[in-house]
Amino acid sequence: MKSKLILLLLILIPFSGIRSQIPITVSEDSLSIGKNLLPGLSVNIPEADYEKTKAAWIKELQAGTKSKVVTENNEMSIFGAILKNISPNPVNIYSRIVRLDSMLKLYVSFESKKDAYIERTSNVAEFIKVQDYLKQFAKDQYLAVVKAQSDTEEKKLYKMQKELSALENEKSRLLKSIESDKSLIASEKDNINAQNKELSTVDAELKEQNKLLSTLQEGTVKKEKTEQIKDLEKRKRKVLNSIESSDNRISKASNAIDKANNEIPVNDQKQEKLREQVYRQEDVAQKYADKLKKIKES
Repeated sequence: MKSKLILLLLILIPFSGIRSQIPITVSEDSLSIGKNLLPGLSVNIPEADYEKTKAAWIKELQAGTKSKVVTENNEMSIFGAILKNISPNPVNIYSRIVRLDSMLKLYVSFESKKDAYIERTSNVAEFIKVQDYLKQFAKDQYLAVVKAQSDTEEKKLYKMQKELSALENEKSRLLKSIESDKSLIASEKDNINAQNKELSTVDAELKEQNKLLSTLQEGTVKKEKTEQIKDLEKRKRKVLNSIESSDNRISKASNAIDKANNEIPVNDQKQEKLREQVYRQEDVAQKYADKLKKIKES
Protein backbone atom coordinates (compact mmCIF):
# COMPACT_ATOMS: atom_id res chain seq x y z
CA MET A 1 0.00 0.00 0.00
CA LYS A 2 2.85 2.37 0.91
CA SER A 3 4.67 1.67 -2.38
CA LYS A 4 1.50 2.39 -4.36
CA LEU A 5 1.11 5.71 -2.56
CA ILE A 6 4.72 6.65 -3.34
CA LEU A 7 4.20 5.76 -7.01
CA LEU A 8 1.05 7.90 -7.13
CA LEU A 9 2.92 10.85 -5.61
CA LEU A 10 5.72 10.47 -8.17
CA ILE A 11 3.18 10.58 -10.97
CA LEU A 12 1.45 13.66 -9.55
CA ILE A 13 4.64 15.66 -8.84
CA PRO A 14 5.02 16.97 -12.44
CA PHE A 15 1.47 18.37 -12.33
CA SER A 16 1.87 20.16 -9.00
CA GLY A 17 3.33 23.23 -10.74
CA ILE A 18 0.58 23.52 -13.35
CA ARG A 19 -1.90 26.23 -12.49
CA SER A 20 -5.43 25.74 -13.72
CA GLN A 21 -6.89 28.30 -16.09
CA ILE A 22 -7.97 31.51 -14.34
CA PRO A 23 -10.94 33.36 -15.88
CA ILE A 24 -10.33 36.92 -17.07
CA THR A 25 -12.90 39.32 -15.69
CA VAL A 26 -13.46 42.99 -16.46
CA SER A 27 -15.28 44.98 -13.77
CA GLU A 28 -16.46 48.51 -13.19
CA ASP A 29 -13.99 50.04 -10.78
CA SER A 30 -12.24 53.24 -9.82
CA LEU A 31 -8.67 54.42 -10.15
CA SER A 32 -6.76 56.57 -7.69
CA ILE A 33 -4.58 59.08 -9.54
CA GLY A 34 -2.87 61.52 -7.19
CA LYS A 35 -5.61 62.83 -4.93
CA ASN A 36 -8.34 62.08 -7.46
CA LEU A 37 -10.53 59.00 -7.66
CA LEU A 38 -11.50 58.44 -11.29
CA PRO A 39 -14.27 56.17 -12.57
CA GLY A 40 -13.02 53.33 -14.71
CA LEU A 41 -12.58 49.61 -15.04
CA SER A 42 -10.23 46.88 -13.87
CA VAL A 43 -9.16 43.60 -15.46
CA ASN A 44 -7.17 40.71 -14.01
CA ILE A 45 -4.22 39.33 -16.00
CA PRO A 46 -3.40 35.80 -14.73
CA GLU A 47 0.22 34.66 -14.23
CA ALA A 48 1.62 37.68 -16.07
CA ASP A 49 5.02 39.25 -15.39
CA TYR A 50 4.75 42.81 -14.14
CA GLU A 51 7.55 44.40 -16.18
CA LYS A 52 6.64 42.60 -19.42
CA THR A 53 2.96 43.47 -19.02
CA LYS A 54 3.74 47.09 -18.22
CA ALA A 55 5.95 47.36 -21.33
CA ALA A 56 3.22 45.73 -23.47
CA TRP A 57 0.56 48.08 -22.06
CA ILE A 58 2.68 51.19 -22.74
CA LYS A 59 3.34 49.97 -26.27
CA GLU A 60 -0.39 49.38 -26.74
CA LEU A 61 -1.30 52.89 -25.53
CA GLN A 62 1.34 54.60 -27.70
CA ALA A 63 0.42 52.72 -30.89
CA GLY A 64 -0.94 55.00 -33.59
CA THR A 65 -0.10 58.24 -31.82
CA LYS A 66 2.88 60.49 -31.20
CA SER A 67 1.87 60.89 -27.57
CA LYS A 68 4.01 59.20 -24.94
CA VAL A 69 3.02 57.53 -21.69
CA VAL A 70 4.14 59.43 -18.60
CA THR A 71 4.83 57.29 -15.54
CA GLU A 72 4.97 58.70 -12.01
CA ASN A 73 4.63 56.71 -8.78
CA ASN A 74 3.49 53.68 -10.81
CA GLU A 75 0.69 55.81 -12.27
CA MET A 76 0.61 55.93 -16.06
CA SER A 77 -1.07 58.60 -18.15
CA ILE A 78 -1.22 59.40 -21.83
CA PHE A 79 -3.01 62.32 -23.45
CA GLY A 80 -4.44 62.16 -26.96
CA ALA A 81 -4.26 58.38 -27.34
CA ILE A 82 -5.84 57.00 -30.51
CA LEU A 83 -8.11 54.00 -29.91
CA LYS A 84 -10.13 53.76 -33.13
CA ASN A 85 -11.98 50.63 -31.97
CA ILE A 86 -13.36 52.59 -29.02
CA SER A 87 -13.72 56.21 -30.10
CA PRO A 88 -13.03 58.23 -33.26
CA ASN A 89 -11.67 61.00 -31.04
CA PRO A 90 -8.41 61.05 -29.04
CA VAL A 91 -8.80 60.06 -25.38
CA ASN A 92 -6.81 60.53 -22.22
CA ILE A 93 -6.02 57.29 -20.43
CA TYR A 94 -4.97 56.89 -16.82
CA SER A 95 -3.85 53.50 -15.55
CA ARG A 96 -2.05 51.53 -12.90
CA ILE A 97 -0.91 47.90 -12.72
CA VAL A 98 -0.98 46.18 -9.33
CA ARG A 99 0.66 42.92 -8.37
CA LEU A 100 -1.62 40.32 -6.77
CA ASP A 101 -1.16 36.66 -5.88
CA SER A 102 -0.65 34.72 -9.15
CA MET A 103 -1.93 37.61 -11.27
CA LEU A 104 -1.80 41.31 -12.05
CA LYS A 105 -4.66 43.74 -11.99
CA LEU A 106 -4.86 46.59 -14.47
CA TYR A 107 -6.91 49.63 -13.43
CA VAL A 108 -7.84 52.02 -16.27
CA SER A 109 -9.82 55.21 -16.63
CA PHE A 110 -10.72 56.62 -20.08
CA GLU A 111 -11.33 60.35 -20.32
CA SER A 112 -13.16 61.23 -23.55
CA LYS A 113 -13.04 64.97 -22.77
CA LYS A 114 -12.17 67.04 -19.75
CA ASP A 115 -13.75 65.50 -16.66
CA ALA A 116 -15.96 63.26 -18.84
CA TYR A 117 -15.17 59.55 -18.52
CA ILE A 118 -16.35 56.51 -20.39
CA GLU A 119 -18.81 54.84 -18.05
CA ARG A 120 -21.72 52.48 -18.45
CA THR A 121 -24.13 55.24 -17.43
CA SER A 122 -22.74 57.77 -19.91
CA ASN A 123 -22.20 55.71 -23.06
CA VAL A 124 -23.06 52.00 -22.97
CA ALA A 125 -21.73 51.29 -26.47
CA GLU A 126 -18.30 52.81 -25.76
CA PHE A 127 -18.22 51.18 -22.32
CA ILE A 128 -18.75 47.73 -23.86
CA LYS A 129 -16.00 48.45 -26.41
CA VAL A 130 -13.66 49.39 -23.55
CA GLN A 131 -14.56 46.18 -21.73
CA ASP A 132 -13.76 44.13 -24.83
CA TYR A 133 -10.54 46.07 -25.39
CA LEU A 134 -9.25 45.44 -21.88
CA LYS A 135 -10.29 41.79 -21.91
CA GLN A 136 -8.48 41.23 -25.22
CA PHE A 137 -5.33 42.89 -23.88
CA ALA A 138 -5.42 40.73 -20.76
CA LYS A 139 -6.11 37.63 -22.84
CA ASP A 140 -3.14 38.39 -25.12
CA GLN A 141 -0.82 38.69 -22.13
CA TYR A 142 -2.19 35.51 -20.54
CA LEU A 143 -1.82 33.65 -23.84
CA ALA A 144 1.80 34.81 -24.16
CA VAL A 145 2.61 33.50 -20.68
CA VAL A 146 0.96 30.11 -21.15
CA LYS A 147 2.34 29.82 -24.71
CA ALA A 148 5.85 30.27 -23.29
CA GLN A 149 5.12 27.68 -20.59
CA SER A 150 3.74 25.27 -23.19
CA ASP A 151 6.74 25.79 -25.47
CA THR A 152 9.11 25.11 -22.57
CA GLU A 153 7.37 21.82 -21.76
CA GLU A 154 7.32 20.83 -25.43
CA LYS A 155 11.06 21.47 -25.64
CA LYS A 156 11.61 19.30 -22.56
CA LEU A 157 9.53 16.55 -24.17
CA TYR A 158 11.38 16.84 -27.48
CA LYS A 159 14.74 16.61 -25.69
CA MET A 160 13.62 13.50 -23.77
CA GLN A 161 12.25 11.89 -26.94
CA LYS A 162 15.50 12.65 -28.72
CA GLU A 163 17.51 11.06 -25.88
CA LEU A 164 15.21 8.02 -25.93
CA SER A 165 15.58 7.70 -29.69
CA ALA A 166 19.38 7.88 -29.29
CA LEU A 167 19.26 5.04 -26.73
CA GLU A 168 17.05 2.96 -29.05
CA ASN A 169 19.44 3.56 -31.94
CA GLU A 170 22.39 2.66 -29.72
CA LYS A 171 20.75 -0.64 -28.72
CA SER A 172 19.99 -1.39 -32.37
CA ARG A 173 23.64 -0.67 -33.21
CA LEU A 174 24.81 -2.99 -30.40
CA LEU A 175 22.55 -5.82 -31.59
CA LYS A 176 23.74 -5.39 -35.19
CA SER A 177 27.36 -5.33 -34.06
CA ILE A 178 26.82 -8.58 -32.13
CA GLU A 179 25.37 -10.27 -35.21
CA SER A 180 28.15 -8.88 -37.38
CA ASP A 181 30.83 -10.09 -34.93
CA LYS A 182 29.19 -13.54 -34.73
CA SER A 183 29.23 -13.75 -38.51
CA LEU A 184 32.89 -12.67 -38.50
CA ILE A 185 33.78 -15.32 -35.90
CA ALA A 186 32.06 -18.03 -37.98
CA SER A 187 33.92 -16.88 -41.11
CA GLU A 188 37.27 -16.78 -39.32
CA LYS A 189 36.69 -20.27 -37.86
CA ASP A 190 36.00 -21.54 -41.37
CA ASN A 191 39.27 -19.95 -42.47
CA ILE A 192 41.16 -21.58 -39.58
CA ASN A 193 39.74 -24.98 -40.51
CA ALA A 194 40.75 -24.46 -44.13
CA GLN A 195 44.22 -23.23 -43.14
CA ASN A 196 44.73 -26.17 -40.76
CA LYS A 197 44.00 -28.52 -43.63
CA GLU A 198 46.46 -26.58 -45.76
CA LEU A 199 48.98 -26.74 -42.92
CA SER A 200 48.65 -30.53 -42.71
CA THR A 201 49.22 -30.81 -46.45
CA VAL A 202 52.25 -28.50 -46.38
CA ASP A 203 53.76 -30.23 -43.33
CA ALA A 204 53.38 -33.64 -44.98
CA GLU A 205 54.97 -32.38 -48.18
CA LEU A 206 57.79 -30.68 -46.27
CA LYS A 207 58.50 -33.90 -44.42
CA GLU A 208 58.60 -35.80 -47.69
CA GLN A 209 60.78 -33.24 -49.48
CA ASN A 210 63.24 -32.98 -46.58
CA LYS A 211 63.52 -36.76 -46.57
CA LEU A 212 64.30 -36.73 -50.30
CA LEU A 213 66.76 -33.86 -49.88
CA SER A 214 68.80 -35.89 -47.41
CA THR A 215 69.44 -38.55 -50.04
CA LEU A 216 70.69 -36.20 -52.78
CA GLN A 217 74.27 -35.34 -53.59
CA GLU A 218 75.41 -31.79 -54.18
CA GLY A 219 74.31 -30.57 -57.56
CA THR A 220 71.56 -29.00 -59.59
CA VAL A 221 68.83 -31.39 -58.44
CA LYS A 222 69.62 -30.84 -54.77
CA LYS A 223 69.62 -27.07 -55.32
CA GLU A 224 66.19 -27.23 -56.97
CA LYS A 225 64.89 -29.39 -54.14
CA THR A 226 66.19 -26.85 -51.61
CA GLU A 227 64.29 -24.02 -53.41
CA GLN A 228 61.17 -26.16 -53.43
CA ILE A 229 61.44 -26.68 -49.69
CA LYS A 230 61.90 -22.91 -49.17
CA ASP A 231 58.67 -22.31 -51.11
CA LEU A 232 56.89 -24.84 -48.92
CA GLU A 233 58.21 -23.18 -45.77
CA LYS A 234 57.04 -19.83 -47.14
CA ARG A 235 53.58 -21.37 -47.71
CA LYS A 236 53.61 -22.70 -44.15
CA ARG A 237 54.48 -19.26 -42.68
CA LYS A 238 51.67 -17.73 -44.72
CA VAL A 239 49.22 -20.34 -43.38
CA LEU A 240 50.37 -19.81 -39.80
CA ASN A 241 50.06 -16.02 -40.18
CA SER A 242 46.55 -16.46 -41.54
CA ILE A 243 45.59 -18.65 -38.59
CA GLU A 244 47.09 -16.15 -36.13
CA SER A 245 45.22 -13.27 -37.79
CA SER A 246 41.96 -15.21 -37.63
CA ASP A 247 42.57 -16.02 -33.94
CA ASN A 248 43.17 -12.31 -33.24
CA ARG A 249 40.02 -11.32 -35.12
CA ILE A 250 38.00 -13.94 -33.23
CA SER A 251 39.38 -12.74 -29.89
CA LYS A 252 38.63 -9.10 -30.74
CA ALA A 253 35.10 -9.94 -31.96
CA SER A 254 34.42 -12.07 -28.86
CA ASN A 255 35.49 -9.20 -26.59
CA ALA A 256 33.27 -6.83 -28.57
CA ILE A 257 30.31 -9.21 -28.17
CA ASP A 258 30.91 -9.48 -24.42
CA LYS A 259 31.12 -5.67 -24.14
CA ALA A 260 27.92 -5.20 -26.17
CA ASN A 261 26.08 -7.85 -24.13
CA ASN A 262 27.08 -6.00 -20.96
CA GLU A 263 25.98 -2.64 -22.36
CA ILE A 264 22.53 -3.80 -23.55
CA PRO A 265 21.02 -4.34 -20.04
CA VAL A 266 22.30 -0.91 -18.98
CA ASN A 267 20.77 0.57 -22.14
CA ASP A 268 17.46 -1.20 -21.39
CA GLN A 269 17.38 0.25 -17.87
CA LYS A 270 18.07 3.74 -19.16
CA GLN A 271 15.35 3.35 -21.80
CA GLU A 272 12.81 2.16 -19.24
CA LYS A 273 13.56 5.06 -16.89
CA LEU A 274 13.54 7.63 -19.69
CA ARG A 275 10.39 6.19 -21.25
CA GLU A 276 8.56 6.70 -17.93
CA GLN A 277 9.80 10.30 -17.89
CA VAL A 278 8.60 10.77 -21.47
CA TYR A 279 5.13 9.47 -20.56
CA ARG A 280 4.91 11.89 -17.64
CA GLN A 281 6.24 14.77 -19.70
CA GLU A 282 3.72 14.01 -22.47
CA ASP A 283 0.96 14.44 -19.90
CA VAL A 284 2.47 17.70 -18.66
CA ALA A 285 2.89 19.09 -22.18
CA GLN A 286 -0.67 18.06 -23.07
CA LYS A 287 -2.08 19.80 -20.00
CA TYR A 288 -0.35 23.04 -20.99
CA ALA A 289 -1.57 22.64 -24.58
CA ASP A 290 -5.13 22.09 -23.31
CA LYS A 291 -4.83 25.12 -21.04
CA LEU A 292 -3.62 27.24 -23.96
CA LYS A 293 -6.51 26.03 -26.11
CA LYS A 294 -9.08 26.87 -23.42
CA ILE A 295 -7.71 30.39 -23.03
CA LYS A 296 -7.85 30.93 -26.81
CA GLU A 297 -11.45 29.74 -26.88
CA SER A 298 -12.54 31.77 -23.85
